[in-house]
Amino acid sequence: MSKSVNNMSMGVVEPQERLKHLTHCGALIEVDKNMPVTRYYRSGTEMLRMAKVYQREGNHENAFILYLRYMTLFIEKIRQHPDYASVKSEVRDINKKIKDEIMPTTEKLRTKLQAHYQREYEQFLASKEAERVRELERERERQRQREQAGASSIPSLIPANLHVLIDEVNQPSAPDLDLLDKVVYPNDFPTGANRSLPGSGSGLLLPAASEATAADKTAVSKPSFDRNQKPAYNRTDSLLAGSLRLVHVPGNTMDVFLQLAHANTSKNIETCGVLAGNLSQNQLYITHIIIPQQQGTPDSCNTMHEEQIFDVQDQMQLITLGWIHTHPSQTAFLSSVDLHTHCSYQMMMPEALAIVCAPKYNTTGFFILTPHYGLDFIAQCRQSGFHPHPNDPPLFMEAQHIRMDGQDKIKVIDLRS
Repeated sequence: MSKSVNNMSMGVVEPQERLKHLTHCGALIEVDKNMPVTRYYRSGTEMLRMAKVYQREGNHENAFILYLRYMTLFIEKIRQHPDYASVKSEVRDINKKIKDEIMPTTEKLRTKLQAHYQREYEQFLASKEAERVRELERERERQRQREQAGASSIPSLIPANLHVLIDEVNQPSAPDLDLLDKVVYPNDFPTGANRSLPGSGSGLLLPAASEATAADKTAVSKPSFDRNQKPAYNRTDSLLAGSLRLVHVPGNTMDVFLQLAHANTSKNIETCGVLAGNLSQNQLYITHIIIPQQQGTPDSCNTMHEEQIFDVQDQMQLITLGWIHTHPSQTAFLSSVDLHTHCSYQMMMPEALAIVCAPKYNTTGFFILTPHYGLDFIAQCRQSGFHPHPNDPPLFMEAQHIRMDGQDKIKVIDLRS
């Protein structure tokens, strides 16, 4: 096994290997031919919005990954979409932006990361060498103590020439000391040298393979824990690790939405809204509910004039973080239609939430498609309307990456009036 692979397994990678890993993460984006092509342009806009926040906050790794994904999407992958011909003119404008702005910015980030990784690697090697020297000194001291103990235990009546022979036996030879240089001690990979440098603004380490993420949990039953007591996801390498960023939900979100939906609920008609917000310190904050023009039935709700939603988000620099809707007479769950609706949100934003309010039962569900099964299954399903899906493995689960913030208040933009 090469040195770089050994170092990677212990959390330290040579600079070029680390950049290679970032580049791989930046290429992790695919185009679903059944998704409206306009959704990818919205996703690209929000990708750039988040990349600029990461760059401003000094999280250069995540900014670099998002810029690479943007370029991968619009230079390469979008051409695979069957509706690509209808948006060629927009692609030309985007490619000009990539050439004039995004590509130079990405190259500057690459240079910064290369220099930072090189400093970290040199620090690691220096720490490793210092520890090797210290261990060699400790071994020499132990050897000296063994020699002293051996000499003091020999009776004084033994002839002097035997003392000389004993000294020769106990004295370490040069080959023995050379062997010490080749010993790999547990502290050859100290954690101190494996941390990012002060002021970097991001943890520039690859995640350990044993780390589990909340997205790996596939339990469908509603959790009994207090969401406010859940640990914060304070990772700065979430895009590297594939873990979900924490989403903050204002505590009054559901009450405010139910009041907006009351007229429809009393008529047994569903109401829906778009959850939007912003990114800060690698965490997502829902700040607004945008209520679009819509048509509802007792078990479905369809948005109209989506361009109005996009205009509001662009004016206020808001990122789409999911959607919220009511089940006026049913419990909180995701129907087959809901699963397909949420799939389009979660494919664009892995952390996107589907909040379901069931006023008749006074319950609320915070759902996502199971990342390792449900998301792909629904993306491949070509049926429409209400239709059966298998229940095992589960297609959706309770979201574990949320935090209810009692002090924050949701804002509403109602486009129905």
